[in-house]
Amino acid sequence: MSSPLQGKCIIFSAPSGAGKTTIVHDLLSRELGLEFSVSACSRDPRPNEVHGKDYYFLGVENFKEKIESDAFIEWEEVYTNNFYGTLKSEMERIWSQGKAVIFDVDVIGGLNLKKQFKDSALAVFVKPPSYEELEKRLRGRSTESEDKINQRMEKASKELAFSKEFDIVLVNDDLDVACDQAASFVREFLDK
Repeated sequence: MSSPLQGKCIIFSAPSGAGKTTIVHDLLSRELGLEFSVSACSRDPRPNEVHGKDYYFLGVENFKEKIESDAFIEWEEVYTNNFYGTLKSEMERIWSQGKAVIFDVDVIGGLNLKKQFKDSALAVFVKPPSYEELEKRLRGRSTESEDKINQRMEKASKELAFSKEFDIVLVNDDLDVACDQAASFVREFLDK
């Protein structure tokens, strides 16, 4: 028996530090029929990250082998030898459970997924209230070097230009309000 959620995707994209991961975790805690799509990456796990839960940590060579064998729906080399992507097997796993897939992906990955899934996907761009606030949030994490923060800020300025290509732009000024707004439009999309 197929579920009305089967084949549907919710895509959340944003510059690093805008709050998309927090919003996605909030949506997963609500009874919406969503299952998180675990992305694959080539980097090593950060402290507290778990293989198969936060990411599939494949390493550079294994990631490249999976590209060659067409195992990804989408993938991108975000920085040199720093790959991220969505495994086809991950989508099949979630849809076979009768759930909708929710993605937490970077901006280009989100646009690539939207192109593939068209009307079966709702693409949401989470926007910080300002560029300055985004930098403040990244610095507040205290997890990255000055070079990494500058690299992320430079990337964010380019990513913000893509916001108009998404179905919805959600400004994350107040996290509780942003989470409630996200739940509202996700519920509306899934009920179609």
